[in-house]
Amino acid sequence: MELVPHNPAEGVYPATDDYVHAMEVRGAGRLLFVAGTMGLDSSGRPGAGLEEQLELIWANIRAILASAGMTVDNIVRLTSYLRDPAYAEANAAARTAALGDHRVPTTAVVATTLDPAWLVEIEVVAAG
Repeated sequence: MELVPHNPAEGVYPATDDYVHAMEVRGAGRLLFVAGTMGLDSSGRPGAGLEEQLELIWANIRAILASAGMTVDNIVRLTSYLRDPAYAEANAAARTAALGDHRVPTTAVVATTLDPAWLVEIEVVAAG
């Protein structure tokens, strides 16, 4: 599989260092669509605060990807749902820590989650 980032230099605002405008996926044999994943522990309890929930979210995403024989390097698209716009900076920092140098198209949306204790929910698409 080959990932080809697309960041046009003209006609659109510049991409920042933590994402790309578009990702072309060539030669992928599989696609994995991961449901919105919350910062819940293995018993279903939410983390105590934003930082703990972000850690749990990324641990949960890694476990889900591993069950399909994938890693975060297989992620080709990511959407974050934030309960409060003030969570944007911490969410971006957690994402870049989880992905390292791997940049993908991302969107962050401020939304009311189904449970007020869920501060962030993240869904990803992975290819392999």
